[in-house]
Formats: sequence, structure tokens, C-alpha cells
Amino acid sequence: MNLDIITIGDEILIGQIVDTNSAWMAQKLNDEGINVRQIISISDDADHITDTFVQSAKQVNLVLVTGGLGPTKDDKTKETICNFFDTRLISNQAVLQNIEELLNKRGIALNRLNRDQALVPEGSHVFQNKLGTAPGLLLKKNGCSFIFMPGVPYEMKYLMEFEVLPYLRDNFQTTTILHRTVLTQGLPESMLAEKITSWEDALPGYIKLAYLPSPQGVRLRLSARGLEQSLMEAEVESQIIGLQKLIAPNIYGYDDESPAESIGKILTEKGWTVSTAESCTGGAIARLFTENPGSSNYFKGSVVAYSNEIKKDILGVKEELLRHHGAVSREVVESMALNGCRVMKTDFSIATSGIAGPGGGTEEKPVGTVWIAVAHKDRVVSQLFNFGNDRERNIARTGQNSLFMLRKLLITL
Repeated sequence: MNLDIITIGDEILIGQIVDTNSAWMAQKLNDEGINVRQIISISDDADHITDTFVQSAKQVNLVLVTGGLGPTKDDKTKETICNFFDTRLISNQAVLQNIEELLNKRGIALNRLNRDQALVPEGSHVFQNKLGTAPGLLLKKNGCSFIFMPGVPYEMKYLMEFEVLPYLRDNFQTTTILHRTVLTQGLPESMLAEKITSWEDALPGYIKLAYLPSPQGVRLRLSARGLEQSLMEAEVESQIIGLQKLIAPNIYGYDDESPAESIGKILTEKGWTVSTAESCTGGAIARLFTENPGSSNYFKGSVVAYSNEIKKDILGVKEELLRHHGAVSREVVESMALNGCRVMKTDFSIATSGIAGPGGGTEEKPVGTVWIAVAHKDRVVSQLFNFGNDRERNIARTGQNSLFMLRKLLITL
């Protein structure tokens, strides 16, 4: 089954807010085996709303709409609904009672605008909104069902979870959709595609592959549709085993697992610990570790050595290394990593030093020049990167590449 998602609101189109509703709804719908044909954001304009409804009704048999159900004059959806479905607004006693109970709990007096929220299109099916004053609404026209929900995210989520999704399960036939995502690092998208071409070409017709590049690496999403779930799960797992044989060193996890989480599992299993000695990343790598529950079992701490004084006084980097090679150099970053293990008393340490930008670059060391080192006991590996001119992206890519380097070292031990 296909459906459209329509979000209504000028605030979305001018960038005042980000449409997180659609992404959340699409994920929930996909879990139910419902395919989203398109997601579209439109203005609070009656003609625009009507035209969009007309076009969607020609293509799908279900449309979910959020936004424009508020009590103020800029919310045009209910008025437009009545015109589109050739009906009128009438007061709904159950909705009014719900509004009164909500406002009483909040110590707010009922006014005309609140009372108008109980006006619903005649002939509509009402989904009671226990978290807000705007109810959900269901109307049908020419074989197409339209479900309207408020744009406030937590109200929309409540209605979806407890009203809309149960209704869809009871009234629409869905298909099984299965997704598995293989998380890779270290191979650019084009090189990865070339490496797995034969495997990809041999995938069964009901399994589709999508390449999803990001600063963390390339995610490979396998999507299976239509067969019995147990059969699809078995086939997808079989295909992943085949993929592992081709690119195992570049696979760091599956589905929603982060690189730091994947590394944390290895460290926990081995009883090892890690620390960071960060200059240009300013603690960003430490955050990648500590945002995972249980990271205290393997992550001991970080030294943010942003200045040369801290590099010398805390990490023990020799003055002559800084003077002869500069802070952004292999010699200095390797010293930071080796001494990081000693100072923090950890089995492994990651060190970074670079020029994140936008200023500070030279002809010899332009903005985006970054050295990363990973140390284990007396062993250290380092690598030079040239990321570019964007400061935020440079920091993010430094963090992700440092984790990839650590993981490569871990799986060799």
C-alpha cells in the first residue's frame, strides 16, 4: 500500500522549524509495511492545500496530513477540509469535553478559540487527542482516505501510536518490509561499489540495495519486500555473510550501531581501556565514546591539549618536537598518543592535531591538515589527512577516521 505525507505550515518552508514529523512518521509506517510514495511540505494557503489534496487523491488511497489545525487565523486546514469534502464544521461534544479536561488540569480558562477547537467537519471520524486540543480527523473522498493530525510533534506521535496506526492495521492490507543496514568505513562510495559489484548483481529481485554515504562512512541498506518474514530474514542474513567475505575489515557494525559503540564492544570483550589526547577535535572523540551507555567500563578520560603548554606540561611532548616539527606533525601527534597511554594508564590512546579552520592554515599546512595517531603500549600508527575548509566537517571527519584507525588496530591484536 502506498500513501503520501503532507505537512502544512509556512514555518517549515521558511526554515523556521525543521520537519521532523515526516521522518518519524515514515519510519513508523515502514515498520508497518506501508510504503510512503512522497513527502511534501506546503504553505498555509487554501488553494495550495486543495491542489495538493487533489493530486495525492489521484495517486494513492491514503494521505496523512499534519499541521494547520490550530485555533488561530493562520491555521487554514479545517476550513479548507470542509470545502474539499463538501461539508461543514459542527461542534463535537466529546472533543469539547476533552479540551475542558485538559485546560482544567493546566489551570487555563476555556475561551472562544479553545471552544472552536471542538468544531470538526461533519461526517468525519474523530481520533481523540489526549495531549492537546486539536483532534485527529479522518475523511474519505473518491476512495481515498485522508487522516489529519496536529503538527505539534508530541501530539502527532501520540495520535499515530494510539489511534492512527491501530486504525491502519485494522482497515488496510499491508506487505512485509524488512531492512538491514551494514555499516562500513574506509572505502569511498565508488570504490565500495566497484568492490561488491558481482555480489550486488547477484542479489534476488526482491532485495534492493541502497548506498547511503555520510561522514561516518557508507551505509549499505538491504531492503526486502513481499515474502514471508522468516524467509526474507534468512535470505538477507545469507547475503550479509557473502558481503562480509568481500569487505569484512571495512564493516564496523550493523543497523543503528555507531563506530564508537562497535569499538566499545571489542574493548569490553578484551578487558581493554582507551583514552584520548585531543587538540583540534577539542574533546569531540571523547564525546563519541561517552554518549554510549556503559562506556565507563572502557573509556577512562581525555586530555584536551589545545595549547602547546598543555601538550608539554600534561602530555609530556618534548619542546624540541614542537619547535622543529610544529604542533601539527607526525612526531608530535605520535608523542601525544604514546604519552596519552602513560598519563591516562590505558591500553590504547587516540591523539589528534590539526588545523580545523577557517583560519590558521599555511601553504605547507593548509586548513584541513590533520594528523591522527593511535597508540598501544610502545606501538603507534599515524596518518595524515587533508579534509578541506569546513571546520565542523573537519572535526567530525577527524573523529570518525580516528575511530576507524583504532578499530583497524584492535582487530589485528
